[in-house]
Amino acid sequence: MLRFGMFEVAELGRTTSKEEYKEYEEAFRVGLLTVQYDLRETAGFPVILVIGGADRAGCHEILNLLHDWMDPRYLEANVFETPTSEELERPHFWRYWRTLPAAGRIGIYYREWTLRAIADRLLGRIDETELDQRLRHISTFEKALTDDGTLLLKIWLHVPKSEAKKRLMGKGVSSRVACKPTKQDRLLVKHYDDVHDIAERVLRRTGSGEALWNVIESTDFRYRNVTVAQWIIRSLTKRLAEPPKKAPAPPVSQQNATTVLDQVDLSKALSKPGYEAKLQKGWRRLAKLSHKLHRKGISSVFVFEGWDAAGKGGVIRRLTAAMDAGHYRVLPIAAPTDEELAHHYLWRFWRNLPRAGHTAIFDRSWYGRVLVERLEGFASENEWKRAYAEINDFEEQIVQQGSVVLKFWLHVDADEQLRRFKAREKVPFKKYKITPDDYRNRERWNDYEIAADEMIQRTSTEFARWELIAANDKRWARIQVLETVCDELEKRLEKSRR
Repeated sequence: MLRFGMFEVAELGRTTSKEEYKEYEEAFRVGLLTVQYDLRETAGFPVILVIGGADRAGCHEILNLLHDWMDPRYLEANVFETPTSEELERPHFWRYWRTLPAAGRIGIYYREWTLRAIADRLLGRIDETELDQRLRHISTFEKALTDDGTLLLKIWLHVPKSEAKKRLMGKGVSSRVACKPTKQDRLLVKHYDDVHDIAERVLRRTGSGEALWNVIESTDFRYRNVTVAQWIIRSLTKRLAEPPKKAPAPPVSQQNATTVLDQVDLSKALSKPGYEAKLQKGWRRLAKLSHKLHRKGISSVFVFEGWDAAGKGGVIRRLTAAMDAGHYRVLPIAAPTDEELAHHYLWRFWRNLPRAGHTAIFDRSWYGRVLVERLEGFASENEWKRAYAEINDFEEQIVQQGSVVLKFWLHVDADEQLRRFKAREKVPFKKYKITPDDYRNRERWNDYEIAADEMIQRTSTEFARWELIAANDKRWARIQVLETVCDELEKRLEKSRR
């Protein structure tokens, strides 16, 4: 009886002769350059090529070969070594998100999220539960990219155990490879069976849908090179032939409905003397807490959403008044730039996550995907619906890193908003805050309220819940946010002492 696993099917001894290879090589150069230039011309989607496997020398040769056969000006090679201190201060996937290629470009990834998960489990850096968690994040990460249009090609170069031992002794390696055996190679051979089992499980769990693994026999370098080139050309040609995505259909106005925002008591208010006393007390608390968190290397992410003129800017200024300006950044989020539009919508937010001990304050945020982009037709129904899961995974990773995530919705009623609009128009330095879009958005108040209700229900999680702030009275809103921030930071500090 023959039994074949994922890797055994790549141990059939396939070869390509010198004559065949010479015949193929010129055609592959032309084919790879053609699809690369066609991709660059259309700029319709990015391409990510993941190269992994037990054949370290083969991975390096493929990386170098593609830079030889293709135009290296439009390739972005990313080889991930031991994480730097800057990378360790952010969630695990930060280092990968920030390097994603723009539409029309090809990014090549080696020693990426998959190999890192296998190595971390083999070396005992993570246990089985943590491996499962890592694999879940990998699947969510890759699905977010492919759902957004990225062509994700994943190649695993496999060599049997006997071949791995030969290569450790410097035999059977292409003369084009200048990779001497390393400690990593010796470790691979010593624990080959363990690596085999972990890798098979990881590839099975992370190879699905639009992110399937292509396991390629790598014993014969000519066969390997031919197979990789053929697969890249075939995959890109097929994708380039697909019709472009249709523009999202205009959103349909929604019906009136009771929402969670209806439960917010907008009559809450504070007198000026009471406000001043609470403000001074809150500032003293926040100043002490923010310095303690900075010393301990605990970062924070504050998110502010809400109606136009709800007072987000005023609340943020009351927070930063008690914080060291060198330890925080306020990030006002406007319409995405051309560069940001060429990437996944979360790319610009991943890049702005704070380092250890620092705070990022987002005035508007990634929730634009399920609010403005949803209602204005900038995102299709599939795009904004899947964003809920993508956002939850994003915030979960921030919290798992040890950061504090606080999300505030500042709520006012339509009458109070209109009153503030009119008041702003009378103040010279506030006129810039009012635009025709503000009045146009008022006409769709009900639609925005229903979208906000769904957003709150689907993204208020155990690790990043929403705080709904009554903001008809500015003083009340500012104190509520200030006290909530202080309470949550104290809880985080207490947790760090355990």
